[in-house]
Amino acid sequence: RAALQAAHRLVAGASLPDRTSCKNPPTLTLNMGKKVAIVLAGCGLYDGSEIHESSAVLVHLSREGAQFYAPDIDQMHVVDHVKGQPTQEKRNVLVESARIARGNIKDLAKLNVKELDALIIPGGFGVAKNLSTWAVQGKNFTVSKAVEDTLKAFHAAKKPIGLCCISPVLAAKIFPGCELTVGHDTECEKWPYAKTAETMKELGCKHVNKHVNEIHVDAKNKLVTTSAFMCNAPIHEVYDGIGKMVKEVLRLA
Repeated sequence: RAALQAAHRLVAGASLPDRTSCKNPPTLTLNMGKKVAIVLAGCGLYDGSEIHESSAVLVHLSREGAQFYAPDIDQMHVVDHVKGQPTQEKRNVLVESARIARGNIKDLAKLNVKELDALIIPGGFGVAKNLSTWAVQGKNFTVSKAVEDTLKAFHAAKKPIGLCCISPVLAAKIFPGCELTVGHDTECEKWPYAKTAETMKELGCKHVNKHVNEIHVDAKNKLVTTSAFMCNAPIHEVYDGIGKMVKEVLRLA
């Protein structure tokens, strides 16, 4: 008990590292291989980036190089993740995304595609609320200018783009005729968001049914997609699918 109390005292008296004075500040940017931009949309399933998906992307990239980005904008709203209901709070997408990035994150407006080899955007309702207006406008949605410019820049440079969960809708809007997957197109308990696939078809894209642990590769557009939590599946299956997506993105890079 004495040892535990001592540990508690140490934690209570500890402070976060000062990034301005620390000689070697903590970082998630690695430089061992390909450098991949990860664009986040906040922190949390219902109003930001899906945390498990974001972490899975980073774990699979940990032997390469990763740099987080997020737009410096207000969230559409803030959701109480216990009640599943919006609150009156106001939060910033960049500030909230920094929670996942452990503070090492840049404003999306500062992204330079020439310095990067690939782009990955995890899912979460923040993609549909903060990076686009999908959540409120459906197939008539718009993509935020910063996100659209980023996707178009990687596409024009012929650099691969990885998208999982709901984020493939961004490509569906920007790259008509592309091939994507958000899982299956028949709604059931396992695939509660299957109608998304039909909407993507209406946008002029080819949707390819895939299981949660599979990916689809649009070789022409260098798009790699997987369904992740569009499927009601255990985390390890989502993790495996994201791993395949990351591996293919790196191969194409």
